[in-house]
Amino acid sequence: MNQEQQAATYNIPLKYRKMENLHIVFWLFKDVAWCMVWKPLGIVMIIPTLAISIIIAWRTRQYMSELCHNLAITIWITANSYWMISEFLGFDTHPIPGGLTMKHLALIPFTLGLLILGFYYGYWKPRHPSELETL
Repeated sequence: MNQEQQAATYNIPLKYRKMENLHIVFWLFKDVAWCMVWKPLGIVMIIPTLAISIIIAWRTRQYMSELCHNLAITIWITANSYWMISEFLGFDTHPIPGGLTMKHLALIPFTLGLLILGFYYGYWKPRHPSELETL
């Protein structure tokens, strides 16, 4: 690591950190509601959880490391929310071609999230070794 990289810091403004912490609260409420089969709460909690993850991704877009990870989180929440809704509405076990069920469609966004991280670690990061990243 060169001297510039050692001296550089990524500071998260307090209002952003508060939003990130609130995001965790919403996410946990969504997942607890899913676990407890509290359908209205679970579905309602998708909105703030997903909205805040999109805002966080947008605010960190100047750092490719942060952007890729935050996009992967947004896509994970999307996949997770679809899976939850499929269970709540009872179509999760409906078969689709390939011996899969409707809940397995969540694999599409989960895979997209993995591809974004694969792009970052396998392509972007090796080609930009001097670019600062957050850890």
